Amino acid sequence: MTFAAVRRDSKMTVGIAIVLGLLVVAMVLFGTELVPVDVTALGLICMLIATGTLTPAQAFSGFGDEVIIILASIMVLAGAIVKAGVMDRVGRWAFRVAGAGKRRAILVILGVSAVSSAFLSNTNTTAIMMPAAIETARRAKISASQILMPLAFAAMLGGSATLIGTSANLAGSAMVSRLGLEPFSLFEFMGVGAIVSFVGLVWLSFLGHYFIPARRPVEKDDRSEERRFFTTLCLPDESSAEDTAICDLDFDSLETDLLEVVREGARLAPHHSRKLRKGDELIVRSSTNGLLMLEKSSDFALEPGLHFSTRLAENTEPMIAEAVVTPQSRFVGHTLKQLDFFGKYRGIVIAVYRRRRNRAARIENLVLQAGDALLLRSSEDDLMALKSDPNIRILTQIDQTVLTPREGLLVFTAMTAAVLASATGLVPFSLSIVLAVLVVVISGSLTMSEAYRFIEWRLLVLIAAMSSFGLAMQQSGAASYLAAQIVAFSAPFGPVFAMACFSLLTVLLTQPMSNAAAALTLIPVAVSAAPGLGLDPRMLAILVTLSASLSFISPLEPACLLVYDSGRYRFLDYVRAGMPLTVISVIILLVLVPVIWS
Repeated sequence: MTFAAVRRDSKMTVGIAIVLGLLVVAMVLFGTELVPVDVTALGLICMLIATGTLTPAQAFSGFGDEVIIILASIMVLAGAIVKAGVMDRVGRWAFRVAGAGKRRAILVILGVSAVSSAFLSNTNTTAIMMPAAIETARRAKISASQILMPLAFAAMLGGSATLIGTSANLAGSAMVSRLGLEPFSLFEFMGVGAIVSFVGLVWLSFLGHYFIPARRPVEKDDRSEERRFFTTLCLPDESSAEDTAICDLDFDSLETDLLEVVREGARLAPHHSRKLRKGDELIVRSSTNGLLMLEKSSDFALEPGLHFSTRLAENTEPMIAEAVVTPQSRFVGHTLKQLDFFGKYRGIVIAVYRRRRNRAARIENLVLQAGDALLLRSSEDDLMALKSDPNIRILTQIDQTVLTPREGLLVFTAMTAAVLASATGLVPFSLSIVLAVLVVVISGSLTMSEAYRFIEWRLLVLIAAMSSFGLAMQQSGAASYLAAQIVAFSAPFGPVFAMACFSLLTVLLTQPMSNAAAALTLIPVAVSAAPGLGLDPRMLAILVTLSASLSFISPLEPACLLVYDSGRYRFLDYVRAGMPLTVISVIILLVLVPVIWS
């Protein structure tokens, strides 16, 4: 693109004005969230069709892109791995390895977070690692705020290393492909991503935490307590637990504590050598996930559910919800048996949680108190009716998807095989990742309805819609117009200055927009500007894509929002701590990206 061409492309047309006007409106709506982001994105598509900028087929073509299938498949596999507790084990291992040394503790936790987020979403990784990070901070005698924000930053750094590490990378690959360039390969970013992550982790571990204020430490009571519910188990027919010693039954993997064995009315201590018999009832305390695994097990059955389930309507699919007994409830001071709970409310109480109670209790004989949490199984209609009852407050519906550790290992293996098959060039990644999902479903580890629940539909809609908006930027001439302005402004200062402008503009756009949306908006502009700057279009697109994933200057990224309250942060804390890391990352990109991809 010569300077004469720049002048020709710098003319504003009606079509360009429409697209740029829509971009401004979208940025305002994304930033203020006056309406949900997916609604804004769909509205953008409708306006592009209504103004004649795109045909309906062009406007909705983003929904048919293979990146949508890839991203949805990754969400299913990553969600299943998390649900199976694989990452919880990784978090506990990191906590044990970290020890009490301040720098070592921070480096280990951040390193595990960065590596994990290269294959899982940075949001999931941050959420899983938070308990280990808080406990590590307590042992290292530092404020939790000095490790939680670096934890989120590390997850974002690690996500930049692979195509599947962040939605921005996948979205960028789809956009360059639509612009006629070669899409990004699975591990194309590994070199630069690993270097950025390594430098970033060293900075965060040794210097970066000095930029983070030590807010008041997270006290013991502030931790999110893993709640364990009381319930009673029985042995179904043909249970392999019959005549098996308690020490040979892996209750730990079921997230369950065996408290007492009730045999012929007598309560027996759960000695390791005691063998279970047919007719035994086991009083246990279990997590919500553990209860779901027990329900799925062929060796145990929840006694309350077994007793009442035949009385539920056969044509309804039972749901599980958590409810709490209100302070003014007439339930207080009565047992479930006295209340005839099922007869009056058509709901089965399968487990009860009471804070600070550790002694064994049969839930039907437990005198209810205000604040007791009940896990209810009931039909949707009966749960809706309970929502208007003043004696009990329905809090949330429980996702009944559950995977055992063995099933989690199968999912992890399937995902690893898909990545390796694509990396070695055997099959396209879109095919291998979908085949991995099919293997998991066919094996019975997940049903299709459970798989659909792991998909973040709002993000898919946003990426598909913004991909179509990127096409509109290209076809309307808006991308060429903006490129001409950037070329005219930056060309006198050289290509490095122009690259810095694109990188910093991307970082700034990620504040009102999502990372993926910012990349999809600017990639067409970068590709159009590249010839006039004497730069490779694909290289400039890669710079924009990676810059979108490495913006740390506000808490608007979901991973950063997760730690916002727990760390007692303020908005300016992210500016103070994130600005140096952002500058370091951008400098590394400006040095390495032209060397690797020019």
